[in-house]
Amino acid sequence: MSNNTPGPEFWNRVNALINLANGQCDATHPNEVSASTLYASARFNAFIVAQTTGSAEKMALEKERALDYFTDQFRKMMEDNLDDFTNNFEKYMAPGSR
Repeated sequence: MSNNTPGPEFWNRVNALINLANGQCDATHPNEVSASTLYASARFNAFIVAQTTGSAEKMALEKERALDYFTDQFRKMMEDNLDDFTNNFEKYMAPGSR
């Protein structure tokens, strides 16, 4: 049985990206930052699919599978985080908690 629990490097990357996004919220509306991070994630993951498949032809063949995989993963992650925020709302939304 494999252990799919993310290691500390994973969380360091997550926190670095969140800190960058939070910093950008000082200069623009958080909705704008959200749109930028969502687009960046989609763009980077398209790059990963291109790199993995190795050709435009293979990439086209894998498009639907990639879309299914990434949208499923996003939905699971979003659901987990919405539950986490619901369960910890006062803590996470307290002044100065960002």
